Amino acid sequence: MSIKDYALSLKPDSKNLKSDVVAGFATGLFSIPEGMAYAQLAGVNPLYGMYSGIMTTIAASLSTGTILMISTLTSAIALSTASVLQTANIQDSQMPAALFTITFLVGTMMLLMGLLRLGSLVNFVSNAVMTGFVAAASLLIVIGEMGDFSGYAPSGGNKLVEMVDWFVHIPQWNWMITAVSLTTVILMLIFKRFKKTEKMAAIFTLFIMSIVVYLLQLPVPLVSSIATIPRGLPTPTLPAFALIPKLALGSLSVALVALVQGAGISTAYPNPDGSRANANSDFVGQGIGNLLGSFFQSMGTGGSLSRTGISVEAGAKSRWGGVFAGLWLGLILVLFGSLAELVPLSVIAGMLFVIGGELIAARLPNAKLVYMSSWGSAAAGLLTFVSALFIPLQYTIFLGAGLSLLLYIGVSASKIRLFQLVRGEDGYWQEQDLPQTFPSNQATVVAYEGANFFAEVPAILAKMPSLEGVSNALIIWRLRGMEEIHSTFLKQLSLFAQKVQAGGSRFMLEGVEPHVMETLKKTGMLDEIGRDNIFPVQPGLGQALDSAWQEAQTWLAEKSGETKKG
Repeated sequence: MSIKDYALSLKPDSKNLKSDVVAGFATGLFSIPEGMAYAQLAGVNPLYGMYSGIMTTIAASLSTGTILMISTLTSAIALSTASVLQTANIQDSQMPAALFTITFLVGTMMLLMGLLRLGSLVNFVSNAVMTGFVAAASLLIVIGEMGDFSGYAPSGGNKLVEMVDWFVHIPQWNWMITAVSLTTVILMLIFKRFKKTEKMAAIFTLFIMSIVVYLLQLPVPLVSSIATIPRGLPTPTLPAFALIPKLALGSLSVALVALVQGAGISTAYPNPDGSRANANSDFVGQGIGNLLGSFFQSMGTGGSLSRTGISVEAGAKSRWGGVFAGLWLGLILVLFGSLAELVPLSVIAGMLFVIGGELIAARLPNAKLVYMSSWGSAAAGLLTFVSALFIPLQYTIFLGAGLSLLLYIGVSASKIRLFQLVRGEDGYWQEQDLPQTFPSNQATVVAYEGANFFAEVPAILAKMPSLEGVSNALIIWRLRGMEEIHSTFLKQLSLFAQKVQAGGSRFMLEGVEPHVMETLKKTGMLDEIGRDNIFPVQPGLGQALDSAWQEAQTWLAEKSGETKKG
């Protein structure tokens, strides 16, 4: 699509305008409690959580390939951001500039990955790993809010110890703070039980509990005790570019978490106009949103499945649903922003307890699927989950993805197939098991199925029939479908060909693809094996194999005649 066509596509459709305005209001309103809660989860001023739903959401809505995607702050991004700040040992004097630097880096990385067409990177994070990661992040939401929930801040060397410490010190909990938190949990769960109030449960709970605490003058900490919330829009600010070296690696993990979370939105909510979205265009759009947002006091953001769902269910028909969500949120903050200081921290903590619990419950069916599918998937998911309790959260996504790749390589290498193709009386080729030893005075067609990487070579060698005592055998190795041939396989193929030829037998390669043929030429293996023993791939299925088979029968007949003469 040209820039002109893209610009024209941004023009709002008058038929959808009313629906998008209403959906934007609902989404913008919902961004207030969730934005504050997730910012508190990250340990930063709740104001920045709300700001994350303005500029970033508007810019991303105008530029992502998935038209209905709402890009904003999520719980996993907030937790990952907190972990990055803690690991980098960011001081209070470096805040909030360090926070906006992470947003800048996340946006830059997303944009570059999209422009370089690296959208397939999300495929390296398996469903098992993401299940373990989200479940762990959900548990960390609860653990991270235990202090504000009860008035007692637990301590310990890791999250597991903190959780134990919290329960051990129940007598030290502040009963008033705990009562407000528990009431918040109960009220929010009640609202969620009824269809009419389910979608707005967080908003109703926040408003009602804040009003009750204010009217009764209950002695609980408010947002005003940790932050000042001015009326108005975020003013332009610069990230701390000097902190980029300290924050770069951690920001990459935040970007990866955000992109993986948003990857399923295009499937769940396809474009209304029938156009197809792709991961690369979504990377670019989310990157642009974060880049612009970093100059307007936004935290890192990404595609939010839950917020997109709220927008669509509220009636959004186009990308303008997201644009209006950002505009409405900005207007609300201009008119009523300072009222956010009256929100009790224990109310936010209670809401996060519910959100964390719901996220864990939502992952249980997926966890069961992972457990039932294979031991490798279960191990990857479990290790990702457990590691999040002991190491910084941003590293668990790398650990899980790396483990997934290692398990895939190990399982694939052990599941290769090596078999022979035998020509039946009807002329069709049939699959059969290879013999223990290659038969003398016969042609054997060896076929291989696998992922074609170096770790498979030992398994291939172990499955190969023996050449001991074999004479006048003709071995045809079928290469059809192998687009590339790596050096480890090439070396062993060369050694095997030499061993076959040294015993007076003959070795052929059949179905050789053009790229593989070039590799054989460059490495000298074409002459080593013999040009007459190479049969390039042909258009017809089995055509090259038939040619090699006919040559084999001719050679065997000649050898048989020589033997009789002798």
